[in-house]
Amino acid sequence: MEQYTASPTRYEQSATLYQRCGRSGVLLPKISLGLWHNFGGIDDYQRSREILRYAFDHGITHLDLANNYGPPYGSAEQTLGRVMDEDFRPYRDELFISTKAGYDMWDGPYGNWGSRKYLMASLDQSLRRMRLDYVDLFYSHRYDPDTPLEETLQALVDIVRAGKALYVGISRWPLDATRFAIQYLKERDVPLLIYQGRLNMLDRAPMDEGILQLCHESGVGFISFSPLAQGLLTDRYLNGIPEGSRMTREHFLKHEMLTPQLLQQLQAWNAEALAEGRTLAERALRWILQQQGVTSVLVGASSTAQLARNMRAVG
Repeated sequence: MEQYTASPTRYEQSATLYQRCGRSGVLLPKISLGLWHNFGGIDDYQRSREILRYAFDHGITHLDLANNYGPPYGSAEQTLGRVMDEDFRPYRDELFISTKAGYDMWDGPYGNWGSRKYLMASLDQSLRRMRLDYVDLFYSHRYDPDTPLEETLQALVDIVRAGKALYVGISRWPLDATRFAIQYLKERDVPLLIYQGRLNMLDRAPMDEGILQLCHESGVGFISFSPLAQGLLTDRYLNGIPEGSRMTREHFLKHEMLTPQLLQQLQAWNAEALAEGRTLAERALRWILQQQGVTSVLVGASSTAQLARNMRAVG
């Protein structure tokens, strides 16, 4: 690839693209790029690099990772580290990069969950893989029922104080633990910036459980992962299960999920979207962004064309 120079028009849509994250000074793009799939060691590096370039060239400044994204584990962070050196180093201060720890990463008792040892060691490893001095945002990736909340949260506080992260977030914590986290962090002058949860038209748990309301009332941002329900909220499954689709691989999506009732609902939503001049995916993303308290949605991308289509939800 040729030497990279960022597009001079990358911030032309700033008025409509960015949204304040809770009651913080941070503005995030309404569409953020998640590197869960398509950026691992098994994926074509030049394609991953092209997607990252396209995202930044169109104002997507927020890149979301976790220690075990790949596959193999850690390789999505390594991909970003390589792109940082080859393309993004001059633009580091224009990027908002997040990573997480909480799920299994290495063998033994210290490579999982929410202990201080795991979180701190994992972030050090992540920084080396991404070739960064700090991340903008570091998450506790999941609630740990066996580690004292104070231990997990104090580790987040100390990570910020050590200069290894500018902000902290939590992902998929239950309501009472989230309420405790907000207060604990506030009292230590490291306010919770954002909550990452699964929210889409098919899974409204953060709304039903009160998470989204709590975040809104507390000045905490909210970012949705899996906004298209692993592809269910696109046109891919409107006529059944196509060959080569994610559902045929029986990993995150199971055949039995696509019931006749769900298929009928998807087709009805698709008809409504078409009547509005939009795709089902655009309608699904816009629905999330219209919910009070939502800051951004995390989309994946296997091509620049797919990312471009998703970005139309903001227009």
